[in-house]
Amino acid sequence: MSVPKELKYSQEHEWVKVEDGKVRVGITDFAQSELGDIVFAELPEVGDEVKTDEPFGSVESVKTVSELYAPVTGKVVEINDELEDSPEFVNESPYEKAWMIVVEPADMSETEKLMTAEQYEEMIGDE
Repeated sequence: MSVPKELKYSQEHEWVKVEDGKVRVGITDFAQSELGDIVFAELPEVGDEVKTDEPFGSVESVKTVSELYAPVTGKVVEINDELEDSPEFVNESPYEKAWMIVVEPADMSETEKLMTAEQYEEMIGDE
C-alpha cells in the first residue's frame, strides 16, 4: 500500500498535495483498493466552491458509488478531465495520473489539520 510521505491525508481517504498556494486532491491507494475497479468519476466544475468535509463529487466502482469529500474549503481552479475517459487511472496511478481537482483554498491553514503519512498509515492499519 503506497502512502507518499510528502502528502497530507483526510479522514475520508483523500490525499492533498500543497503546491504554489493551491492544493491538488485525489483518493488514496487504500481507498481505491477498497473500492475495486473504478468505472466512472463525477467531478465538480471549474469555479465551483467546495467546503471542508462536504461532498464534491463521486467515484463509481463495480461494487459501489462513493462520495468524495473536500479536504479544504475553497474554489475549484482545475479538474482532471482525463478521468472522464480513463477512470481506471484511479486504480492504476492514484497519486500521479488520477488527481481529481485543484482547489484554491480560502484558508491554507486548513491543510495543517490534515494527517501526516504516518498518522494516515496508523488509521488505515486499524481498519
